[in-house]
Amino acid sequence: MQVTLLCIGKTGKKFLEEGEQEYLKRLRHYISFQMQIIPDIKQAKNLSEAQIKQKEGELILEKVGNSDTLILLDERGKEFSSVGFANYLQEQFNRGGKQLFFVVGGPYGFSDAVYQRASGKISLSQMTFSHQMIRLFFIEQLYRGMTILRNEPYHHQ
Repeated sequence: MQVTLLCIGKTGKKFLEEGEQEYLKRLRHYISFQMQIIPDIKQAKNLSEAQIKQKEGELILEKVGNSDTLILLDERGKEFSSVGFANYLQEQFNRGGKQLFFVVGGPYGFSDAVYQRASGKISLSQMTFSHQMIRLFFIEQLYRGMTILRNEPYHHQ
């Protein structure tokens, strides 16, 4: 199964990009994973928050096929421990399917259409983080989850 992290806009911070690259490199040993960047909406200053979310939502949904699973990284989503997230990943892998998409939205969140299409929502914390930082946190947790599933020593309890 292909696992994809869809993100709105570039990270833009070297220290975050370096962290992303480190964990992307580590993940290659476990799963087929890619990160796809959806460009920021052009001339967004002339648009309302709702219009930006709608346009971003259209771009997100263009990437996702009918048989693909779409999970949103959303502050109102379900929270997991790292072990719980590893078990959640295993459940998703067991379901099969072509692709598993996790999505980091833009600064205003997701459109109603994206929420309706989603199969689930995950929150990485009750705290709010920038959408650029969430990418690194998610990729690290995905890596951690894979090491947990393989009983490797990265995660300590």
